[in-house]
Amino acid sequence: MRILHVLDHSIPLQSGYTFRTLSILREQRALGWETYHLTSPKHARPFVPQEEIDGWMFFRTPAAEGLASRFPILKEIALMRQTERRIEEAIREVAPDIVHAHSPVLNALPAIRAGRRAGLPVVYEVRAFWEDAAASHGTSTEQGPRYRATRALETFALRRADGVTTICEGLRTDIVTRGIPSEKVTVIPNAVNAEEFASGEPDPSLARSLGLDGKTVLGFLGSFYSYEGLDMLCRAMPGIVVEQPNAMLLLVGGGPEENALKALVAELGIEDRVVFTGRVPHDEVQKYYDLVDLLVYPRVPIRLTELVTPLKPLEAMAMGKMLVASNVGGHRELIRDGETGTLFAAGDVDDLATVVSKVLSDRTGWPAMIEAGHRFVETERTWKRSVANYTELYERLLADREFLDVTAADPGWRIVMDDPKTERFDLPDADHTLSRADWSLAVSDRTADWCASLAERRST
Repeated sequence: MRILHVLDHSIPLQSGYTFRTLSILREQRALGWETYHLTSPKHARPFVPQEEIDGWMFFRTPAAEGLASRFPILKEIALMRQTERRIEEAIREVAPDIVHAHSPVLNALPAIRAGRRAGLPVVYEVRAFWEDAAASHGTSTEQGPRYRATRALETFALRRADGVTTICEGLRTDIVTRGIPSEKVTVIPNAVNAEEFASGEPDPSLARSLGLDGKTVLGFLGSFYSYEGLDMLCRAMPGIVVEQPNAMLLLVGGGPEENALKALVAELGIEDRVVFTGRVPHDEVQKYYDLVDLLVYPRVPIRLTELVTPLKPLEAMAMGKMLVASNVGGHRELIRDGETGTLFAAGDVDDLATVVSKVLSDRTGWPAMIEAGHRFVETERTWKRSVANYTELYERLLADREFLDVTAADPGWRIVMDDPKTERFDLPDADHTLSRADWSLAVSDRTADWCASLAERRST
């Protein structure tokens, strides 16, 4: 089986998006599938037609040029046209069986158009909705005109894709409320490979260099976006320090909120309690995790965080780390309060300070909670288990495609979706009905002979 993945961006850029992509590709290759990879013009690096990164080959798409590429709406249309042309070129070169587009919708629409022309099934994987991501970054307002237009575009793409996947139950529920049949939507949950996150002892020299030697360290490692709620964590620090005088906050990473956070720390007069490291090389991140006693994920309550599950809490569990997180929907789907982690009221600085202080003051339950978290990711959230969920979807789409190919060869056959619930295909003027399950069985049992017998029966 050959799958052409259409991506927003990829390695060597580092983000939760690229880490998920790479994990999916590794497991699909382990299943014996051939994967091909194409990035949109949003992959912000100097353009080359093809690029190999760590053994993975990527088709790159050039940025749109000209006047249209400078204005809102026209810019997005130009981007999609560029992506569509590049997908068509890749289809001709690698002859995939399936085109699999990943968020945002700017990838899905070009993939659907190119896939339709090539007669290929198209899967759209929703990792987050474009309209919610834009609202969280401040480029649009929730329920504003741009938000509503983008939401309509997402729904349009979901209806026209042959299959839909998404990363969590929160997004699946939202997709179904848009009128998409529930059986069309498959959840491929975020996961981790626990063996890749083995934690070690703190590096004494690194701890000393950061002023953390002998301290109780709260930590956050990742991108500094407004929805992460890091300003709340900083505001909670004075209250935490009253109860835990040895507490320090370690913030590793960077992003749009970095300067605002530094200004807030200065305003609060807690410069001696907060350490900013800036971004660190990926191969050194584990050293910083090893310094942390308690990881804190204070995401604020907005649509994006209520619907989308992050990777960070799963990584914390895999490393055997204690964690405290806000009780937004995305966290509740991953964290069992009091069993694998501890939740506080999202958006409540006082409750954040109270919960963190309480967790730090009583460590007797830590070993059991750490073990429960590690067991959860090892048994329920491995990438091998998650990616296996693609198998049924892909096989069904390929079976449907062969069914349509065979029936199309005889213009006397018309396909009627008689009962969408049982998904049975009626062959008018014939003495039998053919279900999708029957067809899938036939495909696995030598399609050609079976089709020949059907055609003979049909002609009599």
